Amino acid sequence: MKRLNSFISPGNHVSTTPYFEAIQLIERLHRYFLDVVKVELDRKGIQDINNVQAMILYNIGHDEMTVGELTLRGYYLGSNVSYNVKKMGENGYIEQERSVHDKRSIRVKLSDKGRETYKVLADMFVRHEDKIKGTELSPERINDSIKTMKMFERFWTSQSQFTGLASLDDEE
Repeated sequence: MKRLNSFISPGNHVSTTPYFEAIQLIERLHRYFLDVVKVELDRKGIQDINNVQAMILYNIGHDEMTVGELTLRGYYLGSNVSYNVKKMGENGYIEQERSVHDKRSIRVKLSDKGRETYKVLADMFVRHEDKIKGTELSPERINDSIKTMKMFERFWTSQSQFTGLASLDDEE
């Protein structure tokens, strides 16, 4: 009998469906990427920020935003953005100030130290893009992967919001 994540094939071998394999691959790639960020931070001797915090920092970039806006912009699996923002403030990576219009809302932006770490990550991304030039990871293949991931995103968003199956053919 087929199940969502696997099924028993003839000969009683458990097989994974392409859908579930894609889910596992996305999770694994996310973990590997965070490992790459951690290695880069270690290589640069940056010990007072973790890989998830570094990605939060990178998503702040040159902007100023609320913690809520930051949460919507990035995907920080298993992390508490408010806690991480607090720690980043304590370690001097971001500056925080209460919104003039809404005292409950805190606006954040990078400090000088945060901008230095942002540059470390930006340089890493450029270095990675240079390394993959001329490989099988062509811009076309990457763009095809992005389109597929956006289809998953639309599908899962529609499922989590109980709106049914979104059209996977719609472009964003």
